[in-house]
Amino acid sequence: MTLNRILAIAMLAIVSFSTNIAFADADKDKKQAEIQASVEQTLTDFYKASPKLKDAVKNAPGYGVFTTYGLSFLVGGSGGTGLVHDNKTKKDTYMSLAQASAGLQIGASETRYLFVFKDAKAMQSFIESGWEAGAEGGAGAGAGKKAAGGTVGEFTGGKLYSLTKTGFQAGGAFAGTKFWKDKDLNN
Repeated sequence: MTLNRILAIAMLAIVSFSTNIAFADADKDKKQAEIQASVEQTLTDFYKASPKLKDAVKNAPGYGVFTTYGLSFLVGGSGGTGLVHDNKTKKDTYMSLAQASAGLQIGASETRYLFVFKDAKAMQSFIESGWEAGAEGGAGAGAGKKAAGGTVGEFTGGKLYSLTKTGFQAGGAFAGTKFWKDKDLNN
């Protein structure tokens, strides 16, 4: 192989590698922007449903906002994305989640969750280990941009609020939820 061919192949490899990185960065930026837009809309919907939440979120060390899409009929599952925002540092940590449940339940819905952390340690623990499990019950319904079925509960590190944006969920179940940092969006 001549030196020109070797140089040409090396240049093609470098250009190809650089292009892939650029596309990956563009894809990362697009996904982050989509999550940011969803978070802003979700916060607006929560504040509309309960105006007092705006001060609770503003005065907390941080908060998490997640959107899930799921189906259930006795057993269920859902998945989604979101972020945890540190109010002190203004840093966002992008996260994913998965839920599994079993019990007397039926439904298909888009549900949004708002976690309001009681302290920075609880927020950091959520980011690093992010596991919540427990029994759930209730009903919610929503259509279009209207939200219904908001609930409030306690979790290990603060308060949890939820809104069903679209779909229907009814029943009670034992559920487990796993949250984790999205490595592709946080690098």
